Parts: sequence; structure tokens; C-alpha cells
Amino acid sequence: MAAEVSGPEVGGEGQEPLLSAGESAAEEEEEEESRDVVETQEHYKSRWRSIWIMYLTMFLSSVGFSIVIMSVWPYLQKIDPTADASFLGWIIASYSIGQMVASPLFGLWSNYRPRREPLVISTAISVAANCLYAYVHVPHSHNKYYMLTARALVGFGAGNVAVVRSYIAGATSLTERTSAMANTSACQAVGFILGPVFQTCFTLIGEEGITWKLIRLQLNMYTAPVLFGALLGVINIILIFAILREHRVDDLGRQCKSINFEGEGSGVLDQDAEGNIDHVAVVAINFLFFVILFVFAVFETIATPLTMDMYSWTRKEAVFYNGIILSVVGIESVIVFMVVKTLSKKTGERAILHGGLLIVLVGFFILLPWGKKLPNIQWQEVKNNSIPRTASIEMLMPFWSLQAMQLPSNHTVEPVGCPVTQSWCLNTPMIYLAQYISSDILIGLGYPVCNVMSYTLYSKILGPKPQGVYMGWLTASGSGARILGPVFVSQIYTHLGPRWAFSLICGVVVVSLLLLEIVYKRLIAFSVRYGRMQEESC
Repeated sequence: MAAEVSGPEVGGEGQEPLLSAGESAAEEEEEEESRDVVETQEHYKSRWRSIWIMYLTMFLSSVGFSIVIMSVWPYLQKIDPTADASFLGWIIASYSIGQMVASPLFGLWSNYRPRREPLVISTAISVAANCLYAYVHVPHSHNKYYMLTARALVGFGAGNVAVVRSYIAGATSLTERTSAMANTSACQAVGFILGPVFQTCFTLIGEEGITWKLIRLQLNMYTAPVLFGALLGVINIILIFAILREHRVDDLGRQCKSINFEGEGSGVLDQDAEGNIDHVAVVAINFLFFVILFVFAVFETIATPLTMDMYSWTRKEAVFYNGIILSVVGIESVIVFMVVKTLSKKTGERAILHGGLLIVLVGFFILLPWGKKLPNIQWQEVKNNSIPRTASIEMLMPFWSLQAMQLPSNHTVEPVGCPVTQSWCLNTPMIYLAQYISSDILIGLGYPVCNVMSYTLYSKILGPKPQGVYMGWLTASGSGARILGPVFVSQIYTHLGPRWAFSLICGVVVVSLLLLEIVYKRLIAFSVRYGRMQEESC
């Protein structure tokens, strides 16, 4: 027997001393085979505990967006009367501007450093920004710009979703990926559900609420939700420090060493990362994801102004009723996420993505104004309840008379109805409540399908290479959609009305369906493309 080596082989982390060349080769081969198929129970539990922390982070990120989405418009009107519907679009978009800037940066950071670092820093930024939002009423002027800044910083902190997606993509095998991505999107959807629910519950506090004069804090239906979101962020930071560990596996589920490896357990070097990524498929998914987020951002942004215009709801009623409607839609989305995990195994991700886009198209088509009844004009019922609600009288009344109806002789009653400053209110049919709810149901069905399939296909196309930067760009494309969506709908809706706004959305979805047909055959997993695994479904 050859002389024993005095220490472990360099690079053989945790290996026993080598005894002979023949025995060494046999033992290394046996150990390699073992690592190919075996994951220790300890590593498995640690990996999935960390993934669950990522689920929580995704949930809190979506709560940070949705918890105020229904109350931004009435709060903006309350703190700064100079703000109009066009500025609302910028308020909503500021969140996504911050996220678009931050996502590639946090993604790059996560490729080379432990993911704990960007996650903690980003969450801390969101906590501070939520606290700022609670104080935007304090300045004597330019309050709308302070709100804009606060929402932009909350969005910057939400750039951590790129880190979350890249971590989950790297910590799951190809067979686990669809389910994990669906769970991630489900947590995001639950956040969108509970955000409006929290907001709806906080409406019980009222617009005035309680004032803590010592620190000049108003605790009301507008500020309580963001302070609650800040508390959840602090809890998230604590859990990240306590539970999150670095894990990475290849497409077959074998444990791999990562660039940002912290030393938990051992792993084999990933040999399957060789090969070029199909950048045509990458760009196509980015565009499709942009469209998906664009149409959903339009849907979210327009809900409150649309219902206030069409159904003469007050600010409080619009927040309350839309909170309930979107909560029901969110529950529907979670159910869809659970179902799509099973369905994708039979039909494949690409076919489901195609079906989801078709459903979204139908949802917006239904939302087009089809009837003949016009919406109530703001203040008409208040000025003179005896005036008949007929289109002929509205059209024959001089414009100066309509302007006069915007403000009552006393300012004690909140104006309701479609404002005459939006000229389309005088000739565009109203969207019936049944149309609105039917559209909500269909969009609530199609959007989650498209969302999870986009992320799943994207992560599979990228393969085992570090995905932080790529996930950052995907998140940035979605954030860009959230920027343009609210701005688009606030401008088009305000000046041209719902018919133009929703017709253009239908056209955008049709273009995305055509693109999907063109690149359909290229949207396959990295390992399948290079023949390392067989494609199980079309």
C-alpha cells in the first residue's frame, strides 16, 4: 500500500486521505455517483427552509405595492388638491421606476455575494420608505412629490424580487422548478389579495383617524396600512438573518457550489453550465412578460377612477368595494396557481401561456363600452335632483353650466360621478357593473397563468448558470410595464375614454400572441436544448 497522504487532497473539501491511485479513483467515482443522486436530509430541509423565506419575501413585496393601491388616488386628492388623474399615473408608476432601476443592480449583487446582503438592504429601504409615506401630509406644499418619492423608494426596495426569483431558480431542479415558481407567484398573488384586504379593514379607522401630536403622526385609513407594511418588513429582515442559507442545485437536482457559496454542506462543480443561452428566446420572454405586466398594471390603476366615474362611488366606497373585488380575484388567482402546477405537466408551459393570453384578451374585450346609457355627470344630482338623467339634456346644456355643476354652493358633499372635465363622459356609454366584474374574473384567471409560465420558461431557458442579472432584466421589463401602463391608461383614459384605452390594450395582446407563435419552438429548457434531458411535454 502506498504511503498515506498527510492531509486532504487540495480541492477535495471534506474528503478522507487518499490511499492509492486505484482506490482513490474508485472512491472518487463512487462519491461522484452518490452526489449525483443523493441529497442529505439536512441539506434538503435547509434548502427548502430558505426557499420558504424567499416565498415570504415575495409575499411582502407584493403587499407593499397592493396595500395602498386602492387608496392612493383619494389620499392624493386629500393631501394635495392640485394633483390630477394624470399625476396619479406617475404616482403608481414611481413604484415601478424604482424597481426597474434596482432589479438589475440587486441581481448583479446576488451573483457575486451572499443573497442575504441585497435582501436585507432592499427590505430596509422599503421599511424606511413606508414610514416616509405615512408623513407625506406634514409638509405645507408639494405633498404630491413627497408621495411620489416615497412610492419610488418602496419600489426600489422591491427590486429584491429579482434576487428571490434567481435564488429559487438556482435552488431547484428542473422537475421542481414549475412548482416552485408557481408557489412563488402564488405568494405574490396572496400578497395582492391581502394588501387590499388590509386596506379595506383599515378603512374602519376613517379618513381622520387618530393623531399622535408628539411625533406628528396621523394614524388613519391611508397611513395605517403602510405602517403595518413596515412592521412586516422588519419581521422579514429578522427571518432572513435567522433562516436563509445559500443553496444551489443543477437541473438534475445535484448539489452544486455557487459563486456566493457560504460553506453550508458540500457540493459538486456544475458541469452542465456549458453552452450558450438562446437570447432570442430570452428577449421574447422579456417582451411577453412586459405585455403581461402592462395589461395588469392598466387593470389595477384604472379600477378606482373607472368605478368612481361609472358608478358614482365616493372615494371611500371605491376603496372598499374595489378592495373586496380584487381580493376575490386574488383568491381566484391563488387557486389558478395551484391548478396550473398539475396542468403544466400534461400540456406544457408554452400551451398554457398561449391560453392565458387568450383569456386576458377576452377579458379586456368585454370591458369595452357596449351599451347606450351614459354615466352620471358629476354634481348633477346634487344641484337639482329634479333634472332628468337623459343624454339629450346633458348634450344640450351649455358647457359653462356643466362646469358650474362641478362644485356645489356648499362644499360639504364629495363630488361623485363622471367629471365634465373628461369630455368623453358626455358621449361614451357607461361600462355596466356586470361587464366590470366579468372582466375582473377573466383577467384574474389569465394573468396568473401568464405570470407563472413566463417565469418558469425563462428560468428553464437560462439553465444552470447564475441567473441574478437575467432575472433582474426580466423584473426590470415588468417594472417598465408598470411604469408605462399607469401613465398610458391615465392619459388615454382621461383624454379619450375607456373605449380607446381598452381597444389599444386588446391590440397589444394580439401582437404578443403573434410573437408567441413565432418563437414557440424556441421556448425550451437549456438542458433539453443541449440534449442533457428529454422534454417531457410539448
